Amino acid sequence: MILELDCGNSFIKWRVLHADAARLVAEGVVDSDLVLLESLHGCDGLNLKYCRLVSVRTNEETAALVSLLVDAFGVTVSCAAPAREMSGVHNGYEDYQRLGLDRWLAMLGAFHLASGACLVLDFGTALTADFIAADGEHLGGFICPGMPLMRNQLRTHTRRIRYDDLAASRALESFEPGRNTVEAVERGCSLMLRGFVLTQLELARSYWGQEFSVFLTGGDAGLVSGIVPEARVVPDLVFVGLAMACPLS
Repeated sequence: MILELDCGNSFIKWRVLHADAARLVAEGVVDSDLVLLESLHGCDGLNLKYCRLVSVRTNEETAALVSLLVDAFGVTVSCAAPAREMSGVHNGYEDYQRLGLDRWLAMLGAFHLASGACLVLDFGTALTADFIAADGEHLGGFICPGMPLMRNQLRTHTRRIRYDDLAASRALESFEPGRNTVEAVERGCSLMLRGFVLTQLELARSYWGQEFSVFLTGGDAGLVSGIVPEARVVPDLVFVGLAMACPLS
């Protein structure tokens, strides 16, 4: 069996595949290394042989997780690494090693699936946009706060803004002007996300007309999918790229 990990700033997304990498055994999202181990030990019939992972954490944090996995399961671990070019995609950063690995793998996966120009929008802790031309050239991208960051900044720096996640979810059932603080904050932040997305679409059209694909990924992709009906929502886009960057043979 193969363990795949996407180690983000706030959470670890994991999934276990059969050895043929075609069938999903189990998956989940956890907030710590120890909870990850508990979740894996709770999987019936688990027999891990390989692990491949992408991490945006520090080298020390990533090494500590790898050590835990090796000690717990005896797996062979392969970590995605920066590259100037891979699978037909050319990294557009001036210093290619500074591009976040999760963004890089999402671009690899999107270009592979699109076989042409594409716009990749990833809705995680941060919201990122990346533009890949039909020849695989990465034109660059944008980063701004995602919903979690915007929400937490307002909660942290404005004393009277206090509400729970259930209230936040209910507030997004409509986009009428908010009649209370939770509605005003959640709907305002969501509209900022939507405005960002529409701006990225305009820029992509200025480059490629209508000849491009749009990919939405990340936990909050559903907040904007309605305004981009032509987009492909691919929750595991990073894992598509991870399999390309860390093949098992």
